[in-house]
Amino acid sequence: MTERPRESRPEAEPWSVPALISEIPETGRTFDLVADATSRTAIAQAADVLAVNRLEATFDVVRQGRDGLRVTGRVSADIEQACVVTLEPVENVVDEPVDLTFQLHRDTQPRRRGTDEEILLDPISAEEPPEPLQGGVVDLGAIATEFLILGINPYPRKQGVSFEAPSRDDPSDRPFAALAGLKKNHSAKGS
Repeated sequence: MTERPRESRPEAEPWSVPALISEIPETGRTFDLVADATSRTAIAQAADVLAVNRLEATFDVVRQGRDGLRVTGRVSADIEQACVVTLEPVENVVDEPVDLTFQLHRDTQPRRRGTDEEILLDPISAEEPPEPLQGGVVDLGAIATEFLILGINPYPRKQGVSFEAPSRDDPSDRPFAALAGLKKNHSAKGS
């Protein structure tokens, strides 16, 4: 099932698309998300890039036991950043896979003694502990934003541009060259 869910934008998140665990059928649900211009502008500001020209995410959300969800999919985006050498705009593509598991907090789950439901995932023994599922809601917009930010190149360069360090052969480029010159002038005056 593919659909475009309703969007809301709380102050804390630049893009919010909540998915309730109660709305996810046993067979799972597919979400195809496309960020609108307002969300992309807010995400660009949060990510400290010049622009987010396109942001799309496709997530398959399935039940993980009775009180958990697994979110798998892909986040892709076209972004504009400033070149670290020339400061000119550089276009980059972000394409990040997503595979997360969410589990309700222990203190929010009713416990019945003597049942299998009493055995929960132990974050210490698990390789990757599940993310907390608070209020039975996972925010797919926040996940897409987080993976976009994780996929951004921290040192973007315009094609064909490289940074050239100053030559070390020039003695005037050395850190104490000015002091050596002062010492030389001071010695010449003293003679």
